[in-house]
Amino acid sequence: MAKTELEISTGDGSARAGLFAPRQPGRSRAGVIFYMDAFGPRPALDEMAERMAELGCWVLLPDLFYRSGPYGPFDAKTAFGTEPSGSRIKSMIGSTTQAMTERDTEAFLSALADAGAGGPIAAVGYCMGGGRALNAAAAYPDRIRAAASFHGGNLASDAPDSPHQNAAKIRARVYVGVAGVDRSFPPEQSARLAEALRRAEVDHAIENYVGMGHGWAVSDHGAYDRSGADRHWKRLATLFEEALA
Repeated sequence: MAKTELEISTGDGSARAGLFAPRQPGRSRAGVIFYMDAFGPRPALDEMAERMAELGCWVLLPDLFYRSGPYGPFDAKTAFGTEPSGSRIKSMIGSTTQAMTERDTEAFLSALADAGAGGPIAAVGYCMGGGRALNAAAAYPDRIRAAASFHGGNLASDAPDSPHQNAAKIRARVYVGVAGVDRSFPPEQSARLAEALRRAEVDHAIENYVGMGHGWAVSDHGAYDRSGADRHWKRLATLFEEALA
C-alpha cells in the first residue's frame, strides 16, 4: 500500500507525516490519526498504519517530535537504555506537551479532510501516544468518534493534563488496552480512569492484557507478543466497524 509523505503546517512549524490510503479511497471518508510511541515514525509503525488502512480508513501517522529537529532512527529495543539516545528521547517527550499535541491535532484533522477523510475519525495511540489519543478525543468531540490507547502510560495521573481529567468532554467510544504489568499505568490509575469514564457516561472498555509487557503490540519492541498483538488488531477492527461506520 502506497505511503504519501506530507509536511503539515502547524502553529509551531512543519510536521512530517505519512498518509496511508484505504484500498478503495473513493469509498471511504473515515480516518485515523495514529499517535506514535516514544521512538518516532519508523518502518514498524508504517506497517501498522498500513494495516489500519486495510480496515477501510485513511491513516495519518505524524511525527509528534517535529519541534525537536532531526532525530533517530531509534532502536525500540535498546534506545531507552543506551546513551545518548535515552536522554534524547526523554527530553523530547518532556518538551512535547499534551497541549502541543492537542493543538497539532487540528492540523492533522485538516490534513485528513484534505485527503478525503472528512467523516468520522479515530484517534489511536501507543505508549506515550495513548494519552494523546484520549485527550484528542476530548479536545475534538465533534470529529473524533473513537479513541484507543494501547499500553498507554499515565492515563490517570496527578498531572493537570492527565486524560482522566478530560473524561467529561469525550463523546467518542473509548477502548483502553492495558499491559499486564506496567509501571507507567499501575492498577490504581486504571481504577481511576475507569471511574472517570463511568461518571462521564463514556462508552468505554478497559481490558487487561495479562502477561503482556509495555510495548506488546508494536513489532520492534522487546516486549512484542504476537498473540497479544493479534488480539489488539481484533479489538481495533471491532472499534472501527462499530464507531466509524
